[in-house]
Amino acid sequence: MRLHVVAVGRLKTGPHADLARHYAERLTWPLSIREVEERRKLSPAELTEREGALLLSAVPPGALVVALDEQGTPLTSDGFAQRLQRWRTEGVGDVAFLIGGADGLSAAVREKAALRLSLGGMTWPHLLVRGMLLEQLYRAQQILAGHPYHRG
Repeated sequence: MRLHVVAVGRLKTGPHADLARHYAERLTWPLSIREVEERRKLSPAELTEREGALLLSAVPPGALVVALDEQGTPLTSDGFAQRLQRWRTEGVGDVAFLIGGADGLSAAVREKAALRLSLGGMTWPHLLVRGMLLEQLYRAQQILAGHPYHRG
């Protein structure tokens, strides 16, 4: 199973990028990270729609879409690992994790998602979400491998 992280915005050099890179490098599953960005000045509603279109255009054909959404379904780390394992067992070839911009996701992205995933009830800074997702993907990998990294 190949993992794709598609995110609105570019991570500049610094601690947020270091965190994301740290966990991305530890994953053994094939991983691609793609950043999309709309540079035109648009109203917030237009920007959210445009960012949604950019996110969806970066999804590989046939990929299962997971949208990170603060109003989505929260999963435990074990539950997340089991969901990934189930998709792998079912023969899902590609899973694309979509991270919207600061104003959230478009309706089109929410509708396309097989899972709307929440990282918890708290609001997280947009720049931390990539690193948090990659850490949870790494944790899921370790859970499924029976590695003691996860002691939950």
